[in-house]
Amino acid sequence: MTNVGYSLPVRVYYEDTDAAGVVYYANYLRFMERVRTEWLNACGFEIDQLVPRFGLLFVVRSVQIDFLQPARLNDRLEVSVTLERLGRVSMVLRQVVQHGSDELCRARVKLASVTVDGVPKAIPDAIRQQLEKT
Repeated sequence: MTNVGYSLPVRVYYEDTDAAGVVYYANYLRFMERVRTEWLNACGFEIDQLVPRFGLLFVVRSVQIDFLQPARLNDRLEVSVTLERLGRVSMVLRQVVQHGSDELCRARVKLASVTVDGVPKAIPDAIRQQLEKT
């Protein structure tokens, strides 16, 4: 549907790796979380303002992830997010971690819009319109 693209450079630090100097698998999710936050910020929606402004949070509903090649200590990565589908109360994002032209990891992340009590809430028009035009 909508094709919103945003990317963020990420450097691999010692804290991101295991004893062999390879990025620990769960840290790819941390990298992806960072780019999703920055993407929403770039769209005009600071994470800490979603509740006071709109009465909602975006929570991860599901993740499908493929690890293709390892990232290593001191690699400079590019982590991207692309909006694939925008539903009434959810969105599906494609996220990719690359090192140069090599795709290291890819994921499909479904976010749900919920109240602070965890009740599904429609994505407000102000957010929807910004995501659709970006």
